Amino acid sequence: MDDYTIKPLDESTWNDFAAMIERNSGLFSGCWCTWFYPQDREPDEPNRAYKERMVREGVAHAALVFVDGQAVAWAQYGSPEDLPNIQHRKQYLEGVVTPPDYRITCIYVDKRHRRVGLAAAALRGALDLIAGAGGGLVEGYPQDTPGRKMNPSFLYNTTRHTYEEAGFTYDRPKGKNHCVMTKTVDAAG
Repeated sequence: MDDYTIKPLDESTWNDFAAMIERNSGLFSGCWCTWFYPQDREPDEPNRAYKERMVREGVAHAALVFVDGQAVAWAQYGSPEDLPNIQHRKQYLEGVVTPPDYRITCIYVDKRHRRVGLAAAALRGALDLIAGAGGGLVEGYPQDTPGRKMNPSFLYNTTRHTYEEAGFTYDRPKGKNHCVMTKTVDAAG
């Protein structure tokens, strides 16, 4: 799909992002993609409120994909300090040689817009925003199930193939069906 625009997640796009997440039941069991953030949240603070606070404080970063004026996909990224929680941490830490400057922890596409390339668009959008912020070593943790079809609702960070098409290289396995992929992104301009 070529008819889309990318915008960063910030206060000006919060309502668009929130509408997309609400259309999709808060994402995976209502997480609002907050699991990756530090868990130093307010007692009983709902996930939606926590995510909005992270956006307003400039901690939450994502590339939002818009089609016909509506946010329909996104790729969350940030520094390891901003996104310290990752799946399969023990196995991940055993193989760390060079810590990344950025992590891409979640890529999501609205179920009404899947299978047209918007996950790849969101990933490219995140890389462009990272380049604009100075670039650096970027890690992603996609699904690694070659030859197996996966239900898109289980793909919280798209597929290894999508990362390879974006220029990432395979680093190592992480967990049963995921891997660590890396790419060095040059600073823009």
